[in-house]
Amino acid sequence: AVKELLRVEGWPDTQASVALADRIADHDATMVARLREAGAVAAVQTTSSEFGGVNQTTTKLHGVTRNPWGVDRTPGGSSGGSAAGVAGGLFALATASDGGGSIRIPAGFCGLVGLKSTYGRIPKGPFGGAGNHTSVEGTVSRSVRDTARVLDVTTGAHPRDPFSPPRVDGYEAGLGRHRDELSGLTAAIVVDLGCAVVAPETEELVTAAAEQLIAATGMRRVDLDLRLPSVMGAWGLTGSIGNRRALGDRWPACADDLTGMMRAGIRRAEERVDLDAMVQADNRRVELNEAMADAFDEVDIVLCATNPSTAFDAEGHLPSVFGGRESNPGNNGALTTPANIYGNPSASLPAGLASDGLPVGLQVMARHHHEPLLLDLALVWEAEQPWPLVAPGAPS
Repeated sequence: AVKELLRVEGWPDTQASVALADRIADHDATMVARLREAGAVAAVQTTSSEFGGVNQTTTKLHGVTRNPWGVDRTPGGSSGGSAAGVAGGLFALATASDGGGSIRIPAGFCGLVGLKSTYGRIPKGPFGGAGNHTSVEGTVSRSVRDTARVLDVTTGAHPRDPFSPPRVDGYEAGLGRHRDELSGLTAAIVVDLGCAVVAPETEELVTAAAEQLIAATGMRRVDLDLRLPSVMGAWGLTGSIGNRRALGDRWPACADDLTGMMRAGIRRAEERVDLDAMVQADNRRVELNEAMADAFDEVDIVLCATNPSTAFDAEGHLPSVFGGRESNPGNNGALTTPANIYGNPSASLPAGLASDGLPVGLQVMARHHHEPLLLDLALVWEAEQPWPLVAPGAPS
């Protein structure tokens, strides 16, 4: 399955927006072309939040996408349709993308593997905009091996993406090859990354899973005083650049066709994005990058929660209360966005089920270009704590 933000020649190219409902793609995105070359068949388009802007997949164009673990709950976003379809047993693999958590958040909510690779690892384009330099292509899957195989056939430099690094081979063939190296790693458990509010039960489950993974791999646990700066405001403001670019000269006449959050975001950016605002956003980015670099000077692996709580309502507004702890709607992506800003690889793995029967995700972060280590950690966890291949009640 292919997420509707990724172009497939002859398919709708709507960016999940009514404002672009008449567009048809005239070419394959690089990732789609490479998947085809490897023998994959593009069979179905999956839903996304509008422009991939929020972690709830509910749009004017398609209505509400629901979580197969609980149909009153969201599968997350923006790759909500991809995660719901894989977790529901409709297809084995689906493309996804992640500019602030849009692979890992749905993977966490739906009990899947979701890897956000190093920025540029899977090339974007053709005609891809850089936006605020946070978004990557990827996949959600049921297994570590499937995720590794997608990396094998989609990565490598491409002339139409100037940020794509040289190809690295052997992700699938190399699975388990670094197993002996894992015991030499240092790992820190910082469930909230020092910047988010996490529900008590989620905190308990993630801590237990992180401790079990450390014990299973022989990593050495170390303390890390990590207090990341809040970047959600700057991320949201600069993220509107790509949305405005997509609308072109249809804006502002199309304003009423947009979902409320996207319309408000573009208008807010028009009012506030000037040189001072861009300098302030860049300063915040530098601050976050330095904090992340400091953390990886001290440890090899950071373990934390993927989401502040389990999946929230499929309809309505983003929550601001997490297991009785209050925050703001921006808290929903506060755990995942740092890796987008910094550009390092990060994976969500199923950590178990909460008391409401819904999945909880364990997020594992590593230094830039260390996807093989993340995959081997995930492989150990998959053997140590196998997860359901499909949600209960989904078609077999």
